[in-house]
Amino acid sequence: MGRIDFGRRYIQLKGPVKLRLDVRSMSVTAIFFAAVIALSLFSLMVGTYKLGIAEVFSALFGFGEITDFKRTVVIDWRLPRVLAAIVFGAGLAISGAIFQSITRNPLGSPDILGFTSGSYTGALVVMLVFKSMSFTPIAIGSLIGGLATALIIYLFAFRKGTQGFRLIIAGIAISTILGSINSMLLLKSKAEVALTAGAWGVGSLNGVDWVHVLPGILIVIILLILAMILNRPLREMELGKDAAKSHGVNFDLTQLFLIVVAVSLTAVATAIMGPITFVALAAPQIALRFTKSAESLVPTATVGAFVLLSADVLAQRGIPGMILPVGVLTLTLGGFYLIWLLFHQARSAT
Repeated sequence: MGRIDFGRRYIQLKGPVKLRLDVRSMSVTAIFFAAVIALSLFSLMVGTYKLGIAEVFSALFGFGEITDFKRTVVIDWRLPRVLAAIVFGAGLAISGAIFQSITRNPLGSPDILGFTSGSYTGALVVMLVFKSMSFTPIAIGSLIGGLATALIIYLFAFRKGTQGFRLIIAGIAISTILGSINSMLLLKSKAEVALTAGAWGVGSLNGVDWVHVLPGILIVIILLILAMILNRPLREMELGKDAAKSHGVNFDLTQLFLIVVAVSLTAVATAIMGPITFVALAAPQIALRFTKSAESLVPTATVGAFVLLSADVLAQRGIPGMILPVGVLTLTLGGFYLIWLLFHQARSAT
């Protein structure tokens, strides 16, 4: 193992697999990872039925004496929610990072581009048109809606190659249309059904369980691995189409595959939780400001996990006696963040 000086501190790992690790990015990842672990334990402990740290460890790892009820509280009720926040937060953050890299714009996230709205439209069609409230059809509808929206936006934006600016403009336009369609679907439905669909549309981790969460977690983990594998060509694509091609990257095919991975990450998370805004928009920029580098997606994933988990903890414990859907909190924070980002960009341009 040795060190290389590229203006930043790196550690070179020698062996069968050679790796060059950025010390700053590793440090940021370690800090946020520790914060996620601490928040996870806190979330498993607190609630209507409070538990001590020893009881949580006993329930998780099976040592010591603990009642079946306490084990149920930790394993069956709270742990799925915590893991969903961690994994889906990481997935949303990586999705946002991919789109921001492709568009070369901090506004290039699934929320702004309309993919989240497309997933919501797909779920609404299943709930309100096909009259199904079962998890599997809703999840399939959400996935189809997200991918169909991505295809439409890609076709509108594609003209001698997909440019980031056209992708954002097309995404905003499609998102506006989908918002109108979603409102129309809700207004034309029966009040009780529309209320249920509208509540799902806020985005929440309330009531999630292993049956629904586990398949989504497994899919997102596979997609995260694919995104990590594609990280190097993604960075080479940031140099421009000609430079990427000179490095052996099939630019258009790789870009299309990255978009499919990113949209799928958003669609799967939306299928489980409903539309969750802000995380995909802000987490990549938070990671970038801490690491000062977009070389690795790992810090972005840990920041996304921390952001969604901390937002869910605040939504549960922020107002005494009231449990809010996490989407309400992320939407509020995301609005303030978007205003700040637009103001910051406008000031930088002058």
